[in-house]
Amino acid sequence: MLVSAAVARDAGALLQLAELELDELRPDEVRVHMVATGVCHTDALVRDQVLPTPLPVVLGHEGAGVVDAVGAAVMTVEPGDHVVLGFNSCGTCAQCRAGHPAYCAAFPALNFGGVRADGTTSLRESGASGTAVSSHFFGQSSFATYANVAARSVVKVPQDAPLELLGPLGCGISTGAGTVLNALQPPAGSAIVIFGAGAVGCSALLAAVVAGCSEIILVDVVPARLEFAQELGATHAINGWDEDAVAAIRRITGDGAQYAVDTTGNQRVFRQMVQSLAVRGSGALVGAAPEGTEATLDIGALLVRSPVISGVIEGDAVPQTFIPLLIDLYQAGRFPFDRLIERYDFSDINRAFADSARGETVKPVVVF
Repeated sequence: MLVSAAVARDAGALLQLAELELDELRPDEVRVHMVATGVCHTDALVRDQVLPTPLPVVLGHEGAGVVDAVGAAVMTVEPGDHVVLGFNSCGTCAQCRAGHPAYCAAFPALNFGGVRADGTTSLRESGASGTAVSSHFFGQSSFATYANVAARSVVKVPQDAPLELLGPLGCGISTGAGTVLNALQPPAGSAIVIFGAGAVGCSALLAAVVAGCSEIILVDVVPARLEFAQELGATHAINGWDEDAVAAIRRITGDGAQYAVDTTGNQRVFRQMVQSLAVRGSGALVGAAPEGTEATLDIGALLVRSPVISGVIEGDAVPQTFIPLLIDLYQAGRFPFDRLIERYDFSDINRAFADSARGETVKPVVVF
């Protein structure tokens, strides 16, 4: 069948809207009619080939839509179900069996390989050439009106939940919220500092409010975002250009924050995160950086304070349980992630990328 898609053809270039051929469903796939999909920083990193996926490719990994058809082996959803699409995983490796699918042994191949596990792609150029276009980005490639999606990427959601808002729960919002609620697990009354007030950072902030943190400190360099963070529940906002963030955090907390999140992937900010932690505090690195990015740390000071530093992928979430939890919190008025979202027509997808890069939009969502 023919689908309309946004195709990344050249590194760093604008996405091009095109008609592509979508192939037949495999037994373990679900064909989803997309309603909306979020635009994530990871999409931009692959578009620019900072993270490698073979070009041309249809990106998009925060899809939400309605099930159009299911493969013969799929028992979890049926046509007409409303679904959110998360990342793909094998389901059989040690990490998947332990309940940590974001650390799946096959994660790079299944999510960034541009093909199914059998080496095929579901997308081709229409017309005589029939040139292959990389598909199954995060198991989905949701920058298209329809997609053949790996069944393990599909999460059934309530019919009364707003599909045009839910897509970012598949990656960016789950990453921020899961880093706090699943990985760090701060107890009520604790202090947390979050570096970066983008979609992931603001989602972490909202989760910190849910967790009952008494001091929620946001560090960013965009005044409007810091102001917005305080509207969402941050107790303190620090402009990293205007003052020494580490000194300010220690002044606010007394000895440093018990918990910290770096959503930027910037080596200077990562160092600040480590330095801002209290003795035996816990810090989480979430932001992606180009391979080879290095940060220097004072080993002497590190030993004395003995923090625990972890990398966290996809919020260490099991999408099939965590996404419904976030929807429940949203519907109860406790997780207002809709305040982060700005909607764009699918035809304006490149403007959505640009507005996000400039910091004018926290979380763009393109609506079909």
